Amino acid sequence: MSTLAASSTVGNPIANIAIFLVFVAVTMVVVIRASRNNASAADYFTGGRGFSGPQNGIAIAGDYLSAASFLGIAGAIAVYGYDGFLYSIGFLVAWLVALLLVAEMLRNTGKFTMADVLSFRLKEGPVRTAAALTTLTVSLFYLLAQMAGAGGLVALLLDISSRAGQSVVIAAVGVLMIVYVLVGGMKGTTWVQIIKAVLLIAGAGLMTVLVLAKYGFNFSDILGAAQESVSESTSKAVAARDVLAPGAQYGGSEMSKLNFLSLGLALVLGTAGLPHVLMRFYTVPTAKEARRSVVWAIGLIGSFYLFTLVLGYGAAAIVGPDKILAAAGGQNSAAPLLAFELGGVILLGVISAVAFATILAVVAGLTITASASFAHDIYASVLKKGKVEEHKQVRVSRITAVVIGVLAIGLGILANGQNIAFLVALAFAVAAAANLPTILYSLFWRRFNTTGALWSMYGGLISTIVLIVFSPAVSGSKTAMISGADFDYFPLSNPGIVSIPLAFALGVVGTFLGGRGEQVDRAKAAEMEVRSLTGVGAEKAISH
Repeated sequence: MSTLAASSTVGNPIANIAIFLVFVAVTMVVVIRASRNNASAADYFTGGRGFSGPQNGIAIAGDYLSAASFLGIAGAIAVYGYDGFLYSIGFLVAWLVALLLVAEMLRNTGKFTMADVLSFRLKEGPVRTAAALTTLTVSLFYLLAQMAGAGGLVALLLDISSRAGQSVVIAAVGVLMIVYVLVGGMKGTTWVQIIKAVLLIAGAGLMTVLVLAKYGFNFSDILGAAQESVSESTSKAVAARDVLAPGAQYGGSEMSKLNFLSLGLALVLGTAGLPHVLMRFYTVPTAKEARRSVVWAIGLIGSFYLFTLVLGYGAAAIVGPDKILAAAGGQNSAAPLLAFELGGVILLGVISAVAFATILAVVAGLTITASASFAHDIYASVLKKGKVEEHKQVRVSRITAVVIGVLAIGLGILANGQNIAFLVALAFAVAAAANLPTILYSLFWRRFNTTGALWSMYGGLISTIVLIVFSPAVSGSKTAMISGADFDYFPLSNPGIVSIPLAFALGVVGTFLGGRGEQVDRAKAAEMEVRSLTGVGAEKAISH
């Protein structure tokens, strides 16, 4: 590791770890206390639907503001400027799609998981199986990003430059995550999300104020200093960038502009198909509270993304792109390095602990979503045909959580070193292609049938995965996951522009092809329409 990176760990590694351990201890107490009320499957999977709109809104913000938002976007803005901020815009605008099209209707129609909605009026077995598979795939991609973030962050904090050391750290995060989920269920996980969201937004807000104060609360001065710092870079590629104008990352060739369009499409449409975000709508008692929770989430998330603009350009101005890129965590080190420059050892320790808590909370939310989907959709509904005791369903979910945790650890070690915001964008592409078309068609198109759902979900899932495997993200470049190989036959890093329209089209084609031999249950379709729009017959909250 370079001297620049070494100097960036001048903070005290013992202090960093001590602050982090305090957070883990506090949240573990909260999780254990919350778990005492996990009497039923509804308690374990949805927290008994006992959270208010504002509480759930804060938890959604906690779920959504992952390591990608804090570490990845701040780093992307610090190194690429304007183009890095496009991640923030995409992630935020996506919430409007979720609010307008899916939040309230999903809450009215479902019970525990996204598959409840998709199988409401279609053939239960095949549709639930497909939905559970897409949920597991999206969750794994998202987990991959968080684990990679954990490796980079701790490498910076503890001065661990070896890949083996970082792999041990990723494994430790995975074990902690599994414990959170096994003990606390959705209720414990939700309280961890709420605590983490408050800490993250407060920490980012404090750093934003410190950066602005350093430049007399004049944002224009920060931008000027950032451009000056980039121009002085020892790397010709970095020094040539205009970080105040578009094009530093996605400019130049037509292909790179197309890459940006593909990324934007995946970000904007992906949120409304993310299973761990959709599952949050079931933790509130009514559809009205689901709507309120999204409004709260948008307010909090919007504020946070404005902070990332100041933090990213502030990191470019104060730390400099050379120092950021030379650090152990690469681009993902921008926020911690800025914290150290602003507030020394203490602020670095606090911000890093918050970032680490962010990773822990998000992976816990993802794991419970994936394990609940397997237990409720495949085990209880498909294999046992709904005839299963609740405690067995919860037990299967816990076993699944362990398996998913182990898988996430392995994949996280493989993806270590990638920009986290980019990795999350791949998860969004899978969610937008595999889930969103089927959700929208199920809610709004009466003729939609099982064949259409299966074509859309499997078509979207397989096309996205295949295109990602053969993209520059996996091979053919220095920053690829498998840097030594070269099988990047698909030119775009994010496949959204191809796979999302394809999945929508397959849903239509499948519906018309399967329409003759498949009777649409008109009564069920009418019931779903009334229930989704009015809430009549929706799952009620459970009072203890």
